[in-house]
Amino acid sequence: MGKVKNRWLIALAAVGLHISIGSVYAWSNFTTPLIEQFGWSSSQVQLTFSLAILFLGLSAAFMGHFVERHGPRKAGLVATIFFGIGIAGSGFAVNIGSLPLLYLFYGVLGGIGLGVGYIAPVSTLIKWFPDRRGLATGLAIMGFGFAAAVASPIMNALITNVGISQTFYILGAAYFAIMLLSSLYLERPPAGWAPEGLNEKVNSGKAKVTEDLAQLTANQAIKTKRFYFLWFMLFINVTCGIAIISAMKPLAEESIGLTPEAAAALVGALGIANGLGRLGWATVSDYIGRVNTYTLFFVLQIPIFFLLPSVTSQVIFSICVVIVYACYGGGFASIPAFIGDVFGTKQLGAIHGYILTAWAAAGLVGPLFAAWIKDTTGSYGASLSFFGGLFIVALIISFLTRLDIRRLKAAKEQVEVRKVS
Repeated sequence: MGKVKNRWLIALAAVGLHISIGSVYAWSNFTTPLIEQFGWSSSQVQLTFSLAILFLGLSAAFMGHFVERHGPRKAGLVATIFFGIGIAGSGFAVNIGSLPLLYLFYGVLGGIGLGVGYIAPVSTLIKWFPDRRGLATGLAIMGFGFAAAVASPIMNALITNVGISQTFYILGAAYFAIMLLSSLYLERPPAGWAPEGLNEKVNSGKAKVTEDLAQLTANQAIKTKRFYFLWFMLFINVTCGIAIISAMKPLAEESIGLTPEAAAALVGALGIANGLGRLGWATVSDYIGRVNTYTLFFVLQIPIFFLLPSVTSQVIFSICVVIVYACYGGGFASIPAFIGDVFGTKQLGAIHGYILTAWAAAGLVGPLFAAWIKDTTGSYGASLSFFGGLFIVALIISFLTRLDIRRLKAAKEQVEVRKVS
């Protein structure tokens, strides 16, 4: 047997992949400069971001089986090629002032790189961390959230000093190098592998490994009610959160009067909340359960979205958006472990890809609706109350999910009782 890789270094490689593709969350740094340079509308510029999220979800859905079949390394390399070309090609599109080419490079090619890179390490990490599912996925997906904190000030400085097109060229080369090195280290654990001492701890009752409700294939999973419950909860959480994220810089300037520099700094700082929310909520979900975690997301955000349009205090505004960013990130980090709990790990990567079509749909609905409201009314505020109403729907779905899981557990217990008797 060859030497088994260090699972924490596998997690670090996953973070490297996600912190590169997660730079999409700092897109709002390009919004105002592109509008000012070319005279494009908010909706036209926002469509670039929405296309990237759309193709993220579509490629994740179609490539989930590729990840399961060929492993995380090959999937990571595919992501590296698409994302690197997408970002660098965006510089060419800006150079010649072509909006359709920007859509093609950043939205389509970059989006495909996003989707494949996002799912590439997740199912593998869950296999490396059977004892800490939430923590494992939180670690990787935390990188996606932290990316804005890293990328936003760098983007802002580059745009100011070298221009938009050169910024894309520089970022494309840097992300290609980071993603290449990260992908080459990714690997599945050997068959039958378990962390050192875990089996002994489980047998002695000192540790507990989550027992899955079922072991379903992706095609079986999409025929269940709970698949669609998870899909809609993720869709609503993403739709509402991504609308704010995609427009955070201009929203902060409009609502509480921040300067462009201060607003860019806020976008970066909120990336920390997004990243910490991913790690924090995913870890918490290991203790309180995934359903309770999702219910808390909605309970916290309903009042915020109804109150945010009238908030003028910088402190209160900042606290509110920190909570939104943390819950938004936590939703992504908790969903892979949630999938493992209710569908098993047999084809977790493929099921995760199907669930992420909710992200694709949300990437179109949230930012475009907010941008349309902005173009129509001159303010983002009117869209926030609508999103608050969506969170009420999500809260109801979380209770339906809870009832369905209880029913499944009861049925499973009855089957086990019959086997014993």
